Amino acid sequence: MIRPVNKTITGREASDGAGVSLIRVLSRRHAKDFDPFLMLDAFDLYDPESYRQGFPWHPHRGIETITYLLAGDIRHADSLGNQGKITDGDFQWMTAGSGIIHQEMPQPVRRLFGTQLWLNLPASDKMCEPAYHDVRNSEIPVVEEPAATIRILAGSYLDTPGAVSGQHVNVDYLDVELDPDGEWSVQVQTDHTVFAFILEGHAHFGAEGETVAVEAMQAVLLGDGDETRVKASVDGARFLLLSARPLNQPLAWEGSIAMNTPEQVHEAYRELQDGSFIKHKEKA
Repeated sequence: MIRPVNKTITGREASDGAGVSLIRVLSRRHAKDFDPFLMLDAFDLYDPESYRQGFPWHPHRGIETITYLLAGDIRHADSLGNQGKITDGDFQWMTAGSGIIHQEMPQPVRRLFGTQLWLNLPASDKMCEPAYHDVRNSEIPVVEEPAATIRILAGSYLDTPGAVSGQHVNVDYLDVELDPDGEWSVQVQTDHTVFAFILEGHAHFGAEGETVAVEAMQAVLLGDGDETRVKASVDGARFLLLSARPLNQPLAWEGSIAMNTPEQVHEAYRELQDGSFIKHKEKA
């Protein structure tokens, strides 16, 4: 059965960090429907003044953040001592776990274009050891089909494994580029949350005769079924397709801390005040 479109989300203009302009696509009000995906921000900026101040040092706990940079230059540093840099086509995967403090600083470039996704952690892994790694564009497997190019960031596509295998949540994360009027379909797990976010162009999702048109900077939550089917418009389309099994657990979320109870969130902020937030120090 081809999954229909249950909901279309249009991103809203927002500002975060020290004044970075972005489009907030998914936020707290979408968390239940999109479980285990918490937040999705997108940015497509040409003026360095709109992002120059970046995201200075700030904490996370209880989530994973995945930053996919299609164009640009972002520098990363964190409380584990990691130093990273991602540029065109690279991505970084950070497991905040028990707590990490980091900064993400975009560098002035012609175009800064990408997304950041927040992925919830299972209750049993909320306080796991933090981790960070970046993945070069050249390390992302690519599958070429007659009308589509599929980049496999995480999980797998057909028999091809992705660049990353989720250690805590098994997520399939695909970047799909469709030719003008191109059609593409993929089998998906029936018990997974599946959604797509349009990066560029326009596309139609759903079964023939029941399709829904989606444009750039919109997300679609897909309904029940075991197949996702997409048809690009005359100008083609590029979109992210994400799939993962819902956690179905309580969520208490404030700022950059996402736990299971309000008490756990309050404890995190108390620890930030008294200096005990970081449980795992920089490795020698």
